[in-house]
Amino acid sequence: MGFQSARALGLLALAAANIVSGQDSTKRDSIPECTTLNQRKAWSALTDDEKSAYIDAELCLMALPPTIGIEGALNRWDEMMYGHIVQSNIIHGVGAFLPWHRLYMRAHEIILQTECNYTGAQPYWDELSDTQTGTLEECSILDADTGFGTGDLDDDGCVANGPFVNLTMHINQTSNYADYCLTRDLSDNAFTWANSTYLDECMATDNYEDAWNCFVSSPHTAGHGSIGGTMLDVVASPGDPLFFLHHTYLDRVWWQWQSMNLSSRLTDMSGRNIPTQTYLDQNDFDYPGTDVTDYFGDGGGNVTTLNHTLWMVGLIPNATIADVMDLGGDLICAEYID
Repeated sequence: MGFQSARALGLLALAAANIVSGQDSTKRDSIPECTTLNQRKAWSALTDDEKSAYIDAELCLMALPPTIGIEGALNRWDEMMYGHIVQSNIIHGVGAFLPWHRLYMRAHEIILQTECNYTGAQPYWDELSDTQTGTLEECSILDADTGFGTGDLDDDGCVANGPFVNLTMHINQTSNYADYCLTRDLSDNAFTWANSTYLDECMATDNYEDAWNCFVSSPHTAGHGSIGGTMLDVVASPGDPLFFLHHTYLDRVWWQWQSMNLSSRLTDMSGRNIPTQTYLDQNDFDYPGTDVTDYFGDGGGNVTTLNHTLWMVGLIPNATIADVMDLGGDLICAEYID
């Protein structure tokens, strides 16, 4: 068996059953009312005080005790990671990839705001702009004092500077009782996939499936590959706090693509809802069982639809893809500031 144990599958089935029966353990009123859109800005556009406030909120999340009963989780950061780890075989290589991560970014944003007194919005890493700065080490987001730390490692192979130097994680693909640090291995070569040549190709696509595949192969690969280490772990990559700025950037470019033709692209959804067997095998993922797929909401086929259920494992309420298609809608409640 791959990373999804019987315990994990049972949790997913329970989450799915709850959303179908209207008894999701995380009540809908835990989503803040959308009265003002969260203004998501580039990290490079934030003041030093705004950067410090965001990093302090992340450190708060890493110190808060767990609340949703995940076996082995020692803090809210572990629980945040678990939401991605436990269902990696149904959120990657599928049409729900972009919608699921949009909701996951919103979950992270909400938890920072409601549990760590963060008053800002989720920032993004302007990767396109940073491809023009020179090397990765010159990017402000990797500053050791005002950013997320560099790629320098200590003798144990752990990140050696920055605010997350002491970060220890406890859940990974094979265990709920692991004990490992944050690692990086910067690659300027991989970062070239974020440049305008590749992004323009994605923006020129005219349907969701082509756009999703392009975004995954170019800007998505660039962000993970350029940082390396923890970020290259398909399952546990949210362990690096840069993950949330990278995927918020990816969400921004998806929204830019949607905005080119909102009348059709607010409802344009497709793609497989189960990854190919090759992809599952490459990542040591189990084939999803019917105790999970029966609750996808896609009508029983292998095509992702707007009715597809996005599971948040108790972090925030589950939602459907239709609920997250409009960035400025009641659930996501955001706008991107250039």
